[in-house]
Amino acid sequence: MEVFLGTTNSFVNVKYYCQQPNAFPSNYLSDLRGEIQACSYFTTNNLNQDFVGTKGFSVVFQRSGLVEVEQQFPFFKPYLNLALQPACNAFYLNPLLLKEGSRVDPHLDRSLRSYCKTIELPTLVSVLYVQVPLAMEGGELLLQCQKRQVGKVKPQINTLLYFQGNLTHSVNPLKTPGNRLSLICEQYSLSEAELQEIPKFTVESRAAQHKSKKSRYHPPNTKITSRLR
Repeated sequence: MEVFLGTTNSFVNVKYYCQQPNAFPSNYLSDLRGEIQACSYFTTNNLNQDFVGTKGFSVVFQRSGLVEVEQQFPFFKPYLNLALQPACNAFYLNPLLLKEGSRVDPHLDRSLRSYCKTIELPTLVSVLYVQVPLAMEGGELLLQCQKRQVGKVKPQINTLLYFQGNLTHSVNPLKTPGNRLSLICEQYSLSEAELQEIPKFTVESRAAQHKSKKSRYHPPNTKITSRLR
């Protein structure tokens, strides 16, 4: 897997996964955490049954819709500027909150298949750890290749992780009180035919659009869906 590291403006060849510690200024992490949790779309997850006791929402977009995403979710912009890979043209972005007792069961990321059934697995997945409980027990990310464990990652706040999109992965049950908040982006390299099936920009959330707007960055004119994957 070739990964472009924005902090060094260079490409590196990586097997399975790599990590960038201290990816952002600490004040950005604090602001990002507050804006995600205040967003009116942030509620019980719209993802499938593998995501047990989690909260979040999802943003689907093509690279051509990146400007709209950054205008309507400006708190995502620094992350997207650093994490998005030049070779990828379609993205599934979702903040993911786990609390004590939450877990994520083993799965492969293929969220865009709900729009186009021929889409293969993402090229890679990027994960920023925004918030981690003190003295956290559990909550490790497990990575598997053909049923063989190739990584066990203990989340560290402000670490940006990249892993191959073809790896089965899961999160161990969180055993500690507090929040484990990450910002995840599945990154795809699609054909032109596949790309035509993907929205330029849309939001997926279980939150109804008419609910009270808690965030000052509530995006207008976006499609609200509840899509299980």
